[in-house]
Amino acid sequence: MATNGGVTLRDVTVRYGRRVALEGVSGQFATGSLTAVVGANGAGKSTLLAAIAGAVRLTSGDIDRPSAGRLAYLPQHAALATDYPMTVAELISLGGWRALGALRARSAALREQVDAAARAAGLIGRLNRRIGELSPGELQRALFARLIVQDAVVILLDEPVAAVDARTTADLLDQIVRWHQEGRTVIAVLHDLALVRTRFPNTLVLARQCVAWGPTGSTLPVMAA
Repeated sequence: MATNGGVTLRDVTVRYGRRVALEGVSGQFATGSLTAVVGANGAGKSTLLAAIAGAVRLTSGDIDRPSAGRLAYLPQHAALATDYPMTVAELISLGGWRALGALRARSAALREQVDAAARAAGLIGRLNRRIGELSPGELQRALFARLIVQDAVVILLDEPVAAVDARTTADLLDQIVRWHQEGRTVIAVLHDLALVRTRFPNTLVLARQCVAWGPTGSTLPVMAA
């Protein structure tokens, strides 16, 4: 895996009409870092991840990041039509779209990757099920498995453990830690500060502007003050 996986923001501002979502945010997510992004509702957390992913246009400023093919993004409300007749295996396979290509059958190598990702996500017995039959926790596991197959150097997660059970939360957090141990850059929007304190070494506190950014032990007290 390539090591050039840092993300640098320079005076990033995003507006939706007259509303300012982010204003003048500057800083760096170092290669291989694991960072939580926290703040109140409307603080610009989701906008920040969308801006890094290239899903929203910057009003001003710029972002240095890896190319789109080396970046994986899981929005808070993934645009996924669960009534579409797609199996879990087919959903996970979408992570290998660069190798799959248009209208091409899955290769043996990709099928092995899908099986390994499903096993890591606790879905190995559900690969042939339709995605509409999955519980919210199972669907989130499948989306994580898709990210595993994508094999990106930067992984953006917007509220990845919201509305899932405790066991799924623990398993998904373990996968996040594995990505970090593999040297990937992981940025996750979270609202559970206790979870952030125990699992995330770095934290960015947002209130449209950057309030604090650094080691979690020193940044979270600023938010509570």
